[in-house]
Amino acid sequence: HGVRDMAAIRQLKATHTDSVSSEQVDNVRRMLLAMVDDFRCVVIKLAERIAHLREVKDAPEDERVLAAKECTNIYAPLANRLGIGQLKWELEDYCFRYLHPTEYKRIAKLLHERRLDREHYIEEFVGHLRAEMKAEGVKAEVYGRPKHIYSIWRKMQKKNLAFDELFDVRAVRIVAERLQDCYAALGIVHTHYRHLPDEFDDYVANPKPNGYQSIHTVVLGPGGKTVEIQIRTKQMHEDAELGVAAHWKYKEGAAAGGARSGHEDRIAWLRKLIAWQEEMADSGEMLDEVRSQVFDDRVYVFTPKGDVVDLPAGSTPLDFAYHIHSDVGHRCIGAKIGGRIV
Repeated sequence: HGVRDMAAIRQLKATHTDSVSSEQVDNVRRMLLAMVDDFRCVVIKLAERIAHLREVKDAPEDERVLAAKECTNIYAPLANRLGIGQLKWELEDYCFRYLHPTEYKRIAKLLHERRLDREHYIEEFVGHLRAEMKAEGVKAEVYGRPKHIYSIWRKMQKKNLAFDELFDVRAVRIVAERLQDCYAALGIVHTHYRHLPDEFDDYVANPKPNGYQSIHTVVLGPGGKTVEIQIRTKQMHEDAELGVAAHWKYKEGAAAGGARSGHEDRIAWLRKLIAWQEEMADSGEMLDEVRSQVFDDRVYVFTPKGDVVDLPAGSTPLDFAYHIHSDVGHRCIGAKIGGRIV
């Protein structure tokens, strides 16, 4: 089944708003939504898109832009909705690099110029935090984390800030053993450094729609410099990096958990995909219609050019032929399905 899904999903043509109608983009999204029996196919597709973006680095500009628009329209939002941070940030950074090369180079240059000073500052900050947490008996890893260029640019745009005004260019992550250690670590951070109340978010108590959990705080470190700190458990960290992929092992080894755990995984997956489709759809379709699409009452057929045609369940090859053009339907004498003439 997974092999069939991958064979189908590979046929997706590059989809971008300049040359493909919004209806075609919607059809591609619906087809992805229908592939819920083995969500690994979609995750593999995301990884393939990253590989493709790497490959076109030295290709002509129009080819790079086409690939970036496809990922911006479909795959980066899907990775975000599924909570797969590891794939999301790479898709976004490549797309930003190809679609806004001047801005990308400017931010990359600023990051590089101040890298040594930033790394030295973070090293001292992390060393102090580690010592304080050890003294308090809090078990956790503390380390500096890289900031991704697209997220920096987006925050600059959203908050109308210059690069020097950003709070989170200096960033630290605390990964604790237990949930109570997260809040103990937060207490230590706020005891030793003044925090900025407007920049505090508790996504552990109130997870994001894609399931993301972490405590976010911004403090004034030595010299009055701002440092963004994320605090999470190891499981939260795995979930944030891998999203739905982090739970494959539970689903595959579900003999002990029985059908219930697999069912719950599927429902959670469906909810994420439905939410993503709603988030991305411009057509204002009702939720009930989206749900019906997900539960397989549609048929998705590829044209020879790789376009996706959306037909009602029960449609025949003849219906597909007439959908293409009445002349094609009139002349149709047979069809090949799964490599066999019918």
